[in-house]
Amino acid sequence: MNARIDFFANPVAGKVLRHINSAGRAAGDSGLPHATQELVKIRASQINGCGFCTDMHTKDAAAAGETQLRLNLVATWREATVFTDAERAALELAEQGTRIADAAGGVTDEAWADAAKHYDEDQLAALISLIAIINAYNRINVINQQPAGDYQPGQFG
Repeated sequence: MNARIDFFANPVAGKVLRHINSAGRAAGDSGLPHATQELVKIRASQINGCGFCTDMHTKDAAAAGETQLRLNLVATWREATVFTDAERAALELAEQGTRIADAAGGVTDEAWADAAKHYDEDQLAALISLIAIINAYNRINVINQQPAGDYQPGQFG
């Protein structure tokens, strides 16, 4: 598969990506645990069928020390025993936030309350932002048919 356009070379796309990356850095520097950030990005990318982002974030997570077992089980986190209660709350929020169109009420009060038990307000703001940002990246890559598999950990920063 080839990308529809070279998104990384296009000047308009480059400008957009710089702004999204800047927002991602702000959210990433929030104090929200790095492992949680990567798990959320991976799960949203799986839901959205974004191979490029799934490839990138599983490789970046592994390079940062995430175990293969946990990476293998992200898609089935509800049944897996390898995630903390805080991570499970973040994954639930990510799933509901990613599937907004599928749920008339959006994110449930229960999912929000569970996340709020584990994360402070700054971390919650970062979590909301990361969910929105990864969904934006997923949509760009899926629409553009960005190929997956060649990403090298740390390639973009």
